[in-house]
Amino acid sequence: MAEQIMSLYQHFEEDFKIGAAINQRTMYSSEEVIKKHFNSLTAENEMKFESVHPNENEYTFEISDKMVAFAEKHQKAMRGHTLVWHNQTSDWIFEQNGGLVDAKILLKRMKDHIDTVVGRYKSKIYSWDVVNEVIADEEDKFYRDSKWYQVLGESFIEKAFEYAHSADPDATLLYNDYNESNPAKRDKIYQLVKQLKEKGVPIHGVGMQAHWNIYDPSLDNIRKAIEKYASLGIEIQITEMDVSMFTFNDKRTDLTEPTEEMEALQMERYLQFFEVFKEYKENIGAVTFWGVADDYTWLNDFPVKGRKNWPFLLDENQQPKEAMKKIIAT
Repeated sequence: MAEQIMSLYQHFEEDFKIGAAINQRTMYSSEEVIKKHFNSLTAENEMKFESVHPNENEYTFEISDKMVAFAEKHQKAMRGHTLVWHNQTSDWIFEQNGGLVDAKILLKRMKDHIDTVVGRYKSKIYSWDVVNEVIADEEDKFYRDSKWYQVLGESFIEKAFEYAHSADPDATLLYNDYNESNPAKRDKIYQLVKQLKEKGVPIHGVGMQAHWNIYDPSLDNIRKAIEKYASLGIEIQITEMDVSMFTFNDKRTDLTEPTEEMEALQMERYLQFFEVFKEYKENIGAVTFWGVADDYTWLNDFPVKGRKNWPFLLDENQQPKEAMKKIIAT
């Protein structure tokens, strides 16, 4: 018989939402733990551009509709992910007469997409990752050189927020990015959001993806990032959290299960992270994991094909790890 512990989301109900990314398999295979431990859901891939808008005059909402219905059935809040991104975006949007699309047409296509997708789920999705990952990782560059940027320059960012706000004025709109605690990238994200705020663009928060690991980033850098973003008077959401057992440069493939040392480090890190989140609960609206339990994670093949990872608070049998029990007990 499975051990009974308190609900994770109920433990933090006074502080922030506790979320999980789901897909069309895990929302059923993990239904019981989703019902018990999470009160916010995000579609992992099923609301991304290529999933819902594969061709110019074709929208495919069947799976995303099921997810919204699943959330409603279980009285879970739903986040939207993501409207404008350089990745997982259908090629046709950037094409015109065999070449790169012109600015006017790309802007219209973007608006049509946002109007249709956000409009469809108006009042059913409380928060959208509107623009995803437009800041360059290189320290000497500001914007990522995406096709959005090549055609429209930086203007596409503010337009995306304006269109999303128009389509659903009540949704909380976020800029979402990874390596968000790295000081150089943090400062650029801060600068971007500050510029948008100063222009009166309807941006309400920063999504800190929080693809962290058992060694990085430092708690000091996480705190400084939260404080810097919060100084703009905006909400912060932890949007895609997982705590990898491996650093990015660790290419080992020989482990079939985590070592005791890895498990101990992960538990220590999770306890520290949640202490930080509680410390800044006035600024944080939601903490969302990029998955439910260790039986499914995108990290199983990233960045090393075929390698397993164990990044969550629920193990491969969807049972709570010691880290989860300790978090709920504190």
